[in-house]
Amino acid sequence: MITQIINYFQTSSGEYWIAVGQHLYISFLSLFIALIIAFPLGYLGSKNKIVSVFCQTFAQVLRIIPSLALLFILIPYIGTGVLPALIALVVLALPPLVVNIILGFNEVPDVYSEVGLSLGMSDFQLLKQISLPLALPYILNGIKLALVEVIASASLAAYIGAGGLGNLIMTGLGLYKMQYVVIGGVSVALLSLLSMLIFDFIIKKVENNDQRNYQV
Repeated sequence: MITQIINYFQTSSGEYWIAVGQHLYISFLSLFIALIIAFPLGYLGSKNKIVSVFCQTFAQVLRIIPSLALLFILIPYIGTGVLPALIALVVLALPPLVVNIILGFNEVPDVYSEVGLSLGMSDFQLLKQISLPLALPYILNGIKLALVEVIASASLAAYIGAGGLGNLIMTGLGLYKMQYVVIGGVSVALLSLLSMLIFDFIIKKVENNDQRNYQV
């Protein structure tokens, strides 16, 4: 097995890095789209109880939809390729983003907003200078959870021709070449682990910065 894996990288390293690039592209693009949708929803949810209940209930509903099932539901309407994979991954990324954005803004102490208002800050200034920096660790945690889930689930995109490391896994299963399955599966696991460690480091830095700059 080890010899076969080494031989694969010696002969097909270009193919491997193309698959990694496709995997990261579809993962980060879907995360970006989900964040554009989730941020305004989360911010509004933190300001309005009804919107908050709706968003969190909707997020829980999205959680129970299997990504693979959603992919096959979309195929008759929009075909195969990147688009249905993006839609499925965006749906997967929304719940942790929405929930953590709402939580982050709700955790901002009222005293900071009151001080800002007493200084004549506008709503936008309050958001930019107070609410967002203090909510950022929670938002980043939501992004971390969403990204880990998306990277892991993006392997399913290969089923509908969207490329990525899932192609290696499918090829290995189809040709009974377990070295392909191991390379694809371990690569996905390493990407997920690496993204989690990077975001944990960033979150820790942001929390330390908040402790220095925002003290009651």
